[in-house]
Amino acid sequence: MDEKELKTSPKQRAVIIIIAILMLGSIIASYAAIVLNGGKSSTGVDGNSKIDDAKLAEYKKAYEEVQAEFTEATKDDYEKFIGYKNNTVKGYNETSANEGEVVKNDLLKGSGEKVSDSNYLAYYVGWCADESIFDSSFDNNDNPTGFAKALDPSLGMIEGWTQGVEGMRIGGIREITVPGKLAYADQMEICGGYNKPLKFLIMAVENKDPLKSLSTKLDKAFMRYQYVQYGIDYDNMGGEDEEEEVEEAEE
Repeated sequence: MDEKELKTSPKQRAVIIIIAILMLGSIIASYAAIVLNGGKSSTGVDGNSKIDDAKLAEYKKAYEEVQAEFTEATKDDYEKFIGYKNNTVKGYNETSANEGEVVKNDLLKGSGEKVSDSNYLAYYVGWCADESIFDSSFDNNDNPTGFAKALDPSLGMIEGWTQGVEGMRIGGIREITVPGKLAYADQMEICGGYNKPLKFLIMAVENKDPLKSLSTKLDKAFMRYQYVQYGIDYDNMGGEDEEEEVEEAEE
């Protein structure tokens, strides 16, 4: 067998990492579910899920419906963003990108207030030196037709992203180049290795309703669907109560 056949692609490695994270999350969530349910596990002693296929189908359908709603609600932003994506996402010199610090390039200056951790959501696309996209807000990285998610930077970002959006204003579109040391360094393999530079195209939009509520609704639907695939019913983990407490606190 050719040595190349033994190597996984960057996309395959990314999938493996995501699955590992989800499995770890599911283990933690299982223990939480047992505690919240008074010691009753949502899985059998043999590890098989007690959540039936009907529940899985229900949560999948619910997620797809919210995703479609999100895509429809953000189509104007998508139409604005996709033109910049088509002209910007190109290959680049990895060595040059890894030298120095973060490079910012405003393609469209925003007219809103300056971004902070909590006042904006981001549509984005991130790509490697070989032009391959490793993550994005699109419904499909190769042939996008709309947005399927927005990023909430308040959840925590790599240092290069944080530095890259400094001075950016709401409504703006910016390209940033992040050297490997300010991306994932030697902590995570991405773009075929460690210490790899990354590029992002970012559009900052206001973190307010209706987008804020719809984005939160989408995140919850996605979480429910992911959890149920591991035999965990998110709605029985106290999630509803926690969300109500947060909403009351905000009021």
